[in-house]
Amino acid sequence: MGRLEGVRVAVLVEDLYENLELWYPVLRLKEEGAEVLIVGPKAGETYKSKEGYPAKADKSAEEISADEVDAVIVPGGYAPDRMRRHEAMVRLVKEAAQKGKIVAAICHGGWMLAEADVIRGRTVTSFFAIKTDLINAGANWVDKEVVRDGNIITSRVPSDLPAFMRTIIEALAEKEG
Repeated sequence: MGRLEGVRVAVLVEDLYENLELWYPVLRLKEEGAEVLIVGPKAGETYKSKEGYPAKADKSAEEISADEVDAVIVPGGYAPDRMRRHEAMVRLVKEAAQKGKIVAAICHGGWMLAEADVIRGRTVTSFFAIKTDLINAGANWVDKEVVRDGNIITSRVPSDLPAFMRTIIEALAEKEG
């Protein structure tokens, strides 16, 4: 039995996601005993990474509510630019953050946090290219491998994934404990 038995996490997906930033969290969370749902614009649809690696959505964002999950993770790549065009995906991120659920984003995933308007006054990090976008969304941007500001957890790049996932797992274990 893993530390996160009984925990349910939504990992968002859209075309052009970064392979490691989706699959590393999915596999680490499963390893800890969490139930992981890959959530995209359409249930059953297959989305391809930047390199063409497929990820099939278990559920659509319209089918799931923030009440049904303990966390929402937004991987990077160019997928977040596509995700923010789907009202249901933005709503899921916004409601999860408002309800105090863990909301985590890596790399360009911060675009979804900006779109959902959940980082105003919060300290975050991201891939450097979206720093100005996050500052303009009201965030305090810092250059660190992982930043936790309450229920918001952010990281910059794939090499930050070990720290990103340690922080997410610790935050979820705290909530369960």
